[in-house]
Amino acid sequence: MKYFQMHSSNATAVDSLTWYLKYIGVPVAIGITMSKLFNCMITKRRRAALQGKVVVITGASSGIGEALAHAFYEQGSKVILASRRKSELERVKNDLMSKNLTTATLEPVVLELDLAKYEELDSFVQNVYDACGHIDILINNGGISHRGSILKTKIEVFKSIMAINYFGSVALTKACIPKMVERKVGHIVFVSSVQGLIAIPDRSAYAAAKHAMQAFGDSLRAEMHQHNVNVTVVSPGYIRTAISLNAYSDSGEPHGVMDTSTAAGFTPEYTAQKILDGVVNKEKDLVISQFIPNLAITLRHSAPSLYHWVMAKRANKTA
Repeated sequence: MKYFQMHSSNATAVDSLTWYLKYIGVPVAIGITMSKLFNCMITKRRRAALQGKVVVITGASSGIGEALAHAFYEQGSKVILASRRKSELERVKNDLMSKNLTTATLEPVVLELDLAKYEELDSFVQNVYDACGHIDILINNGGISHRGSILKTKIEVFKSIMAINYFGSVALTKACIPKMVERKVGHIVFVSSVQGLIAIPDRSAYAAAKHAMQAFGDSLRAEMHQHNVNVTVVSPGYIRTAISLNAYSDSGEPHGVMDTSTAAGFTPEYTAQKILDGVVNKEKDLVISQFIPNLAITLRHSAPSLYHWVMAKRANKTA
């Protein structure tokens, strides 16, 4: 009797599972697949609209900026490569032009740019206008990071990072937007960081600048809506670049150490493709991050006491 009861119970469970898969599981799976395919088709069509667009990329000599140059160039955009290191920009340009692409491409333009020299930014933008006639997309990617405690970090480091990461991008943006407003078309992108959404120990100068960039981007987005100028704030997590190597230490010297989390991060190429799709889909906020930083962002807003406790433990461990 027990055998038959058990057998009957198992049969009922199998029948229930079969019914669930047939009438719920399979239709939902098909729906999700179709939705993803449809979104891919829409994104692909929108990517095609980048053909011939003038895209200014700061910090284009390495890392995410270099990867963005490749991503937009492959779509047929007119890429303006900007950074302080002209020799590296020329290398990136040569790498781009050596590609064998089926898409019609436009020769990239190399322009030196020091974001800390605000007085030169208007002339930089004018040089772009002289070369290309207009700017469709400005990607504020250039910047530098920081490693050091607040107690030990010199005030000059705070000033320098804010000057480059925040004021430089603000000044360049302000130089670009009048003609975008006049044309009623344009897109401003700020490559911020998850540390623009949360702050962790030993990153105070960097996090403060990225918090400021996030706030400026939000205000700009609201003001530019009536002028049809889009604003996207990107918040990457750990990306496999030289950001920690080049970061300022508490004394202002290069940190010179590759962080373990940075070395294990997303590739710049993956990040660039995500940003490109964020631009064509006109995303307002785009977080490109691993599970732990995403969890930290959630905790900061939903369980702040727990977040502060975790950060205090982290600070004690690194002290």
